[in-house]
Amino acid sequence: MKYRCLVFDHDDTVVASTKEIHYPAFLEALKEMRPGETLSCDDYFRFNFDPGFMEFCRDRYAMTDEEFKREEIIWKNYVSTRIPTAYDGIREIMERQRSEGGIFAVVSHSFDFNIRRDFKENRLPEPDMVFGWEVPGGKRKPSPYALTVIAEKYGLEPSDMVVIDDLKPGYDMARSFGCDFIGAGWCNRVPEIREFMEKNSDKYFTSVKELAEYVK
Repeated sequence: MKYRCLVFDHDDTVVASTKEIHYPAFLEALKEMRPGETLSCDDYFRFNFDPGFMEFCRDRYAMTDEEFKREEIIWKNYVSTRIPTAYDGIREIMERQRSEGGIFAVVSHSFDFNIRRDFKENRLPEPDMVFGWEVPGGKRKPSPYALTVIAEKYGLEPSDMVVIDDLKPGYDMARSFGCDFIGAGWCNRVPEIREFMEKNSDKYFTSVKELAEYVK
C-alpha cells in the first residue's frame, strides 16, 4: 500500500459522467435555448477546463441568469435518472486499499447524494468520507479543507495521502495541502488538458490499470 489514504475526485475519475450525463444534458439545453447550436464532446471538456463552465456559457452563448436556472433543471433531470458507469478497475483499487487497512475518500463538486448513489449502483465500496457540493463554498475544492479534515480524523500526514483527479482544482487542492497529486487521464484525449496535467502532476496515467500498478 503506497499511500494510507487515496482521495478520489468523482466525475471523470471514478465514473464516466461527462460523456454519459453532463455533455448530453448540455446538448439538450442547447437544443431548447439555442436551436441549431452544437458542441463536440472534446470542446465541452476543453471549455470546462478553461475558462470554466459558467464563464464559457456566458462568453459563447450569452446565457442569462434565467437560462442558467433552466440549464440546471435539465442537468438535474439527467443526473437524477441516469447512472454513470464506473471505470473498469476502480472497484478493485478501492477494495484492495480497504483490505490492506487503508482508507479512501471522495472530494468532488457533485452532490453527496449523487456520489453515494453512483457508488452503490456500480457496486463500489462505500467511501470513508465524502465531501461534495454541500460543503460551504469557501471550503470546497480547491480549498484544502477536506484534506485537512481527513488528515485530522485519521491521524495522517500529507505524505500519507494522494489526490487523484482529472482537472486543475484537484491539483490546486493537493498543492495547497502538500500531498502528492495523480492526474487521471483516462476520461478524455484533449491535448490542452493532457499537456497541463502531464506537466504538473506528480504522476499522470492514461489508464486505470496504470494507477492500480502504482498505488499497490
